Amino acid sequence: MVQRIAESELILNTRGAIYHLNLLPEELAPTVITVGDPDRVALVSRHFDSIDVQVQHREFVTHTGFVGGKRISVISTGIGPDNIDIVLNELDALVNIDLQTRQIKETHQALQIIRLGTAGSLQRDVPVDSFVATTYGLGLDNLLNYYRLEQTEEERLLLQNFVTHTQLGTGTSYPYISMCNGSLLKHFASGYHCGITVTCPGFYGPQGRILRLGVKNPDLINRLTQFSFGQNRILNFEMETAAIYGLGRLLGHQCLSISAIVANRVERKFSADSHALVETMIQKSLQIISSI
Repeated sequence: MVQRIAESELILNTRGAIYHLNLLPEELAPTVITVGDPDRVALVSRHFDSIDVQVQHREFVTHTGFVGGKRISVISTGIGPDNIDIVLNELDALVNIDLQTRQIKETHQALQIIRLGTAGSLQRDVPVDSFVATTYGLGLDNLLNYYRLEQTEEERLLLQNFVTHTQLGTGTSYPYISMCNGSLLKHFASGYHCGITVTCPGFYGPQGRILRLGVKNPDLINRLTQFSFGQNRILNFEMETAAIYGLGRLLGHQCLSISAIVANRVERKFSADSHALVETMIQKSLQIISSI
């Protein structure tokens, strides 16, 4: 007998929508673009040919519509891996759990989930105003350590070398790693740098920024920049990608992260017009996504 999921575990609001996202299954498209900033949702959806859903609850804003014949949802996650835990689990529930019976559906549906975000480069040859398509998400946060993420042999070796090189995991959470969806990545080859993205649980200390507080690992930037494993290098870091990749993989969804490089931490430079850069990323990405 299929087990019923209790009200305390799968929370619905008064209109029967999933609690945090305030979405009904029919309001979600099979292709989902995630952005961190709630204001960025409208920047994406203004390029849609039509919009049939506009929903907001807290920092979670969703617009669903069409680009040509492809139905797409764009949703804001807010900042950080903890919010990704909410968004990925609730997106999955919308397509793989019957909200009426509270039972897992017999047939699994895989979503296409593509993050469009900003990030800081960790390599001199990945300049400000360029774009990164992430091959591996490497998490310095603790989120996926609460789940049963089994890693491939290549991932285990890469992670072991990373921990040895950086000495991270001693006094902080143990890192995890998960690969992107290759079938999505192949569409983002031309004009994109491809490599590892590190996901951090914060913006200041966890990314080696020093204002008034000292950090435990002042050499973090150099260690990340210098790390390589075979052909794999760390290109950038941000605050969501590894969590999306790890949860997406466990839940059976196709995930890819695209980053606009607004800062270069090695060169200590910041984009002169980050708004124009993000707009270019949106238009370039939508053209590709709508054709997949």
